[in-house]
Amino acid sequence: QLQASGGGLVQAGGSLRLSCAASRRTSSNNGMGWFRQAPGKEREFVSAISWNGGSTYYADSVSGRFTISRDRAKNTVYLQMNSLKPEDTAVYYCAAGRYSSARSELSDYQYWGQGTQVTVSS
Repeated sequence: QLQASGGGLVQAGGSLRLSCAASRRTSSNNGMGWFRQAPGKEREFVSAISWNGGSTYYADSVSGRFTISRDRAKNTVYLQMNSLKPEDTAVYYCAAGRYSSARSELSDYQYWGQGTQVTVSS
């Protein structure tokens, strides 16, 4: 129901754009989010967007560098990641929320994609 793509290996300072293709049923009226999980660490919130794209929310660690957006006609959510740092290295997961608003808690999300690896070299 959620298919994340766009990860890869990039040098520090570089950019990547992640995409999350969702079924209309799981995303059309729902907030969507991106989370990440580094080896040995808990999954953490990265960014979220409300059902209509009118509201966005970012973790402090990525604010000003990452931009979340969505194309409702394509049922796709994007995460543009600029000025990447080695500490951004993780598996990135997209998720469909239980609510229409942009939220940061894992428990606020009901469907999860399979994850895409992002590796930033120094």
